[in-house]
Amino acid sequence: MFEEKGWSCSFPEELVGLNLVFACFDVLIAILAFTQLARIRSRNKQLGWTRQKVFHILIGTTNTGYFIYFVLSLVAACRGWLCWSYSCGFVAMAFPRILLFATFLLLLSFWVDLCHQADDEEEEDDEQGFLEALIQNSLNRPRSSPADSRRSCYPFRLIHVGSRQKIVILVTFLVFLLMMTFAVLIWIGMEENPIDSSTVSRVYVDLFATAILLLGGALACYGLLLCRKMRNVRSERASSEIWKVAGLAIVSLLSFTSSALVALFTDIPVLYHWHELHIDGVYTSLLLILYYFIGSSVPSAFVLWVMRELPPMSIANTQQESTTVTFITDSSAQIRRPQTWTTSASSQNQMRDAILLLLPTSTRNFLALYYLYIRYTSWSGSDMI
Repeated sequence: MFEEKGWSCSFPEELVGLNLVFACFDVLIAILAFTQLARIRSRNKQLGWTRQKVFHILIGTTNTGYFIYFVLSLVAACRGWLCWSYSCGFVAMAFPRILLFATFLLLLSFWVDLCHQADDEEEEDDEQGFLEALIQNSLNRPRSSPADSRRSCYPFRLIHVGSRQKIVILVTFLVFLLMMTFAVLIWIGMEENPIDSSTVSRVYVDLFATAILLLGGALACYGLLLCRKMRNVRSERASSEIWKVAGLAIVSLLSFTSSALVALFTDIPVLYHWHELHIDGVYTSLLLILYYFIGSSVPSAFVLWVMRELPPMSIANTQQESTTVTFITDSSAQIRRPQTWTTSASSQNQMRDAILLLLPTSTRNFLALYYLYIRYTSWSGSDMI
């Protein structure tokens, strides 16, 4: 299965050099992603896995998988590993691609949340008003408790998974099962039977390329919709976020479209099966650049560049406790709020509601969208993504 036939490499010299360049570039992106993840973790150790951390670990793992694939492809071609031409090479090729698909599918789920959250809450709170409901929900949101300090020892308990993010996890799991099913069929096709391993791998590549093409189109559509919504918010931060979203949408569309077309009309994704392919050095090198560098490395590097900002430093618990306005009675030793503070908060709420009712509906919608943006991005520590 892993018989060695010496170091007479069957790859052309152009492809050997190109695979080494891809491997170096991917390992560089992986190192940057994991280094930035460690810096984010050191800035605020009390937080669990925010979206910014999840994206960094997904990108780091994806490019690590590509690095392993390119290195093993050269070793397998030079050593003549028979298994690599079938299921082993197929799994090594498909696994990092699935992680890349999951990364940008997760990005799409967050953009869908931002685009549709305002409409959902408007339907639920039509009588009270959208902005009033949002502010009231934020005021009634439970504050940090002493148990939050103990959660830092168990960061996975702080993961908040929305309904659309659960769908992303389910889809990724199903795609992984589908890939393993095709890998088993390719393994069976090694023996004398009607199953053709190259045809099975070709079917999987076409299906996955179609999914990548649809993902690129969905990112472009929701990116455009999100930019149109953010144009109504007049602030410098909103303007910078518009450029980030627009850049991600454009890069995703171009990268995924080019890689999907290469996968649909060429045999580049199944290049690990080199024994039955006619390899032209220059032409194949250009297609490899479109498929791997433009289709995978460029969007991963662009996401890292967009998420380069570090979250703010964590505030010590002692400073937070010193700002608490409470007092304890001598008789019952119960914590109470001062009456003056309660009266002041009530009057401020009434004044706020009166001012909001005087504003036009369009102005309240603009304020509501901006409030959604501030609340949604401050939780993740990673702006619009």
